[in-house]
Amino acid sequence: MKMPLRASIPHSEFQLRIRMSLKVSINGELFDKDDAKISVYDHGLLYGDGVFEGMRSYGGRIFRLEEHLTRLWNSAKAIWLEIPIARDVLGRHIHDLLKTNGIQDGYVRLVVTRGAGTLGLDPNRTSNPQIIIIADHISLYPQEYYENGLEIITASTIRNHSAALSPRIKSLNYLNNILAKIEGLHGGCIEALMLNHKGEVAECTGDNIFIVRAGDVITPPLDAGILDGITRQTVIILAREEGLTVYEHAMTKYDIYTADECFLTGSAAEVIPVVKVDDRVIGAGKPGPVTKDLTRLFRELTRSGVV
Repeated sequence: MKMPLRASIPHSEFQLRIRMSLKVSINGELFDKDDAKISVYDHGLLYGDGVFEGMRSYGGRIFRLEEHLTRLWNSAKAIWLEIPIARDVLGRHIHDLLKTNGIQDGYVRLVVTRGAGTLGLDPNRTSNPQIIIIADHISLYPQEYYENGLEIITASTIRNHSAALSPRIKSLNYLNNILAKIEGLHGGCIEALMLNHKGEVAECTGDNIFIVRAGDVITPPLDAGILDGITRQTVIILAREEGLTVYEHAMTKYDIYTADECFLTGSAAEVIPVVKVDDRVIGAGKPGPVTKDLTRLFRELTRSGVV
């Protein structure tokens, strides 16, 4: 009797075959992951000229899809980039790719580039913006960090000055975040806190930051030079619905060091506690009750079928 494919090969090899069979959508056309290619003359590659969104899927549906698409279109408009597809069509392409790849709970990276052109900065010499959709699984942090908390350091690399490039634009140029990430890794941490040009707390390399003091939830305001995170917005709503007071105001490292609790939010990270910053223990040195409660509420929301 012929055995099913899954039973006939080692688990690790089976997992590899699954990953190799993943499809990537480029301008609505599906390609095997290893064959998904764009031009080396694309200005997204040459100059970081483009925008993106990172989204989570739960039960095969994108969480807060409309909010993500609104932010994508706003980012594109801010850099004079016209997205050559209707929003509802793009939404269908995203969900179709999730279904094709057999992904229920996963991560989607949506990228729009300026398109291929000549060498040189002139965007008028580009054509055919590329719409790339990647649907895969992601594990940003090991489970132990969700249970025990992260240790982070403050990077010397600051956020881009908001007068130079609005932090609300999710552009393809993340070099300052990458440099801060490298600082964190060199310091033995997998995440790093970034300040703005005024020395105020902004956000981490890929996540927004919150603290808890005397039961109140505090997070930097948008004018601190942060991305207006979708998960950040959701956690603020959940906290207020829970009866917690939420403040959005400027903070310094002092506020972080003396907080009762600290946690990060992001589409990939979801909600993750922080227990030490720059070798200063935060609160009791373990995930606090407000952090645990908001983590629970966020997980209940995202696993409830709400999109």
